[in-house]
Amino acid sequence: MSKQRRGKSRLLPPPATSITDLNVDTLAQCASSISLQDLSNFAVTCKYLRKMAYSDTIWQRLFRERWPQKTLPSAISVTSGFREAYLSRRMDGLQFKFSDPFALHMNTNSNPFDQVLLNEKDLIFSQGSMIRMIRTDGWLSGTPVTLRLRGHSKRITCMRLFPRNETSFYLGEAYEEEKVLVTSSGDSSIRLWRKGFCWLEFRGHSSQVTTLSDKLLGNGSGKVLASGGEDGTVRLWSLSSSRKHGKHSLGTFFGHKNPIQLMSVSMDNPSHLVTISRDSKVMVWDAEAALLASSSFAGGTTSVLGYPIGIKCHEHLAYVAAGSSVVAIDLRTMQKVVIAAADAILYSFQAMPSKSLFCVGSNGRAMLYDTRRNSGTLNSEPIAVDGGHGGPVTYLHMDPYKIVTGSPVDEHFNVLDANTGAPTNSLTCGIENGTNNSTRCCALAVNGSRIVTGSVNDVAEVGCLLFRDFANASCPVFFF
Repeated sequence: MSKQRRGKSRLLPPPATSITDLNVDTLAQCASSISLQDLSNFAVTCKYLRKMAYSDTIWQRLFRERWPQKTLPSAISVTSGFREAYLSRRMDGLQFKFSDPFALHMNTNSNPFDQVLLNEKDLIFSQGSMIRMIRTDGWLSGTPVTLRLRGHSKRITCMRLFPRNETSFYLGEAYEEEKVLVTSSGDSSIRLWRKGFCWLEFRGHSSQVTTLSDKLLGNGSGKVLASGGEDGTVRLWSLSSSRKHGKHSLGTFFGHKNPIQLMSVSMDNPSHLVTISRDSKVMVWDAEAALLASSSFAGGTTSVLGYPIGIKCHEHLAYVAAGSSVVAIDLRTMQKVVIAAADAILYSFQAMPSKSLFCVGSNGRAMLYDTRRNSGTLNSEPIAVDGGHGGPVTYLHMDPYKIVTGSPVDEHFNVLDANTGAPTNSLTCGIENGTNNSTRCCALAVNGSRIVTGSVNDVAEVGCLLFRDFANASCPVFFF
């Protein structure tokens, strides 16, 4: 080799070393302290890191940390290791398949629970114009912190939680997971709450505010809130902390002649808002175009048959339950297709369009449908029916793991597998004072492995909220 070539070889950098040069055992040891989310990110990076992420060493540690009192599986096969045991146990908790959840009761007055929300940290409920917020972490430790949110003078009509980083109150990553509460009332006002205080108040509707958008409209930092009122108008509001109390709406949409019943933001275009009035008229609004033009701008109009009770937007479709049927509306053309027709009036509706599943509640039963089987037919058949209720199924929750159903004339909620409709549990409402014949369910909120149910007893003139957490339960329920 010439002197010139030997000189160049000395200048070459040493071979690069990557994380995949480490063996699986070493990687598993390095990853022993990372979070479950980071572990999931490793698993989708490449096949080599996925092998590490599926290591029994890691999942045995996660299992022991999550359920220290639970005995590890006695037999672990090559195809069914600690990861499968962990995921199976977590799935059972999310489907409420236990008889010994952690439970706490909170007695209240006998007024109906108008709204109930349950998020990662807070239980929020309203009775009339009163709003209470309970920090669940303090509740679990025996030192509950209860906040009374005062300001509204009439019954609360709607409550929404929005991520703080979607509003101007976002101050940094430390607050990214916090949420702000927005409420509407029969007093025609809308209020935004932080730390137990009203930070913003919006007024503009001439009568009670009936509903709020399920998401904020728009992209980036310019997102806005939409509200619908008894006056038939749709109004847009900025959630900016720089705006003073009583600030006028950014825009007002006219087109409905009846009170607004439901509204939802399109997933395909976050500036499109779908609204339904009580006369079953459906309208699509382009909020961005309307604000730029400083006038109402309707992107499309159609109608459905029967009283509207639920809406769910997914991609360019809006699924609307009204009367005794569920209709899919193409928001680009406003064409309609009946995807389910029941033989009774519907009282509730929940959907998981990404899995082609939706559930409806009618008189005495809840029905699970698969849209792939029922498109365009009036003789649609549910894939499962829960007929265990004595009255209208008005309480309905659906997530990727479970369905929870309830009726105001019953004393229990039923839990079903979200994919098959098979029953997994049955839960009492909450009041256990020997007068159950007069107990009725009146509230439902679910978040992951946790559930809050509300009940009132008219004879005893008492109400109750029952909080259950199935995350660390250990006694399986045998439900047939």
